[in-house]
Amino acid sequence: MLVCAQIRDPGNLGAVVRVADAFGAQAVVCTRGSVEWTNPKVVRASVGSVFHLPIVTGVGLDEVTGALRNAGVQVLAADGGGADLQDYAARGLLTRPTAWVMGNEAWGLPVEDAALADAVVGVPIWGRAESLNLATAAAVCLWSTASAQRSAG
Repeated sequence: MLVCAQIRDPGNLGAVVRVADAFGAQAVVCTRGSVEWTNPKVVRASVGSVFHLPIVTGVGLDEVTGALRNAGVQVLAADGGGADLQDYAARGLLTRPTAWVMGNEAWGLPVEDAALADAVVGVPIWGRAESLNLATAAAVCLWSTASAQRSAG
C-alpha cells in the first residue's frame, strides 16, 4: 500500500499511482491536503492506473497509520535520512504486509508525521545526486517490498 502525505503536484501523484499499480499495491491513500486524484493531470500522468486500484482521499495521516497498524500492516516512512533500505530488506523486514508513507515533494515528511510510522527507511544513494524525486523513491520502495514478499512466497 502507498500513503501519499500532502502530495500537491498532479504529475507526481499520477506517477506514484502508476508505480503503485505496477508493483501490485492494494490501494493508494491520499491524506488531506493532497491534490485530487480526479484532476485531469493526475489521470493523464497515471496512464490510467487511477482506474486500476482503490484510491482513498481526505483522511488524516494519523488516522491512516492507526488503521493500518490495527490491521497488522507495518508502516514505513520513506526519508533519505532513514535506515538503509537495502539493509532493511536483507534482514527480511519487508516480507510483512507493508504500507509506505511518502511525503510532500518539496519538504518531505515533517518529523511529527515520520514519528507516526513504525520505522523511517531511506533509499541509499551512492552517487553524487542529493536526492531522488518522489516517483523514483516510491518505485524503489514499492519494488523492494514487492520483491521481498514474492521471494518469501
